[in-house]
Amino acid sequence: MTTSSGMDVQQLHADAERDDIAELVVGAVVHTGGQVLILRRSADDAFMAGIEELPSGGVEPGEDLLTALERELAEEIGGTGPLHIDPGFVTHFDYVSGSGRKSRQYTFGVAHNDGPIVLSTEHTGYRWLHPTDLADSDVTPETAQTIRAWAAS
Repeated sequence: MTTSSGMDVQQLHADAERDDIAELVVGAVVHTGGQVLILRRSADDAFMAGIEELPSGGVEPGEDLLTALERELAEEIGGTGPLHIDPGFVTHFDYVSGSGRKSRQYTFGVAHNDGPIVLSTEHTGYRWLHPTDLADSDVTPETAQTIRAWAAS
């Protein structure tokens, strides 16, 4: 499937399969006014407890990346309505998940629709952060690089 912005989602899936990725994850640089939405994980979470992160989550069997992204944004921040994906911006990084699986996170730029942020129980807070203020955050190096790539796009 190619999106209206020219992104070939099937190719992203094929690239991950070619690279022996066992688990796909989607994330979003949700942005407004040059700032990015950062979520704080619950301190009780089994995976990366308490850190700041972008909205993200696993792609379920049979889901394509954009369907998973829409679902994850609904679950994690109460997102509703159509996604407004930034044309041409998608980046990825690979890592080993908490279960030991080789994972790839594809992250898309998504304009905030000005709706309220309604957090899941997985998160305890959120804030809007300017990309130049990443030093004031405890996001992972991969997340910081993703935000910098979005800001430069």
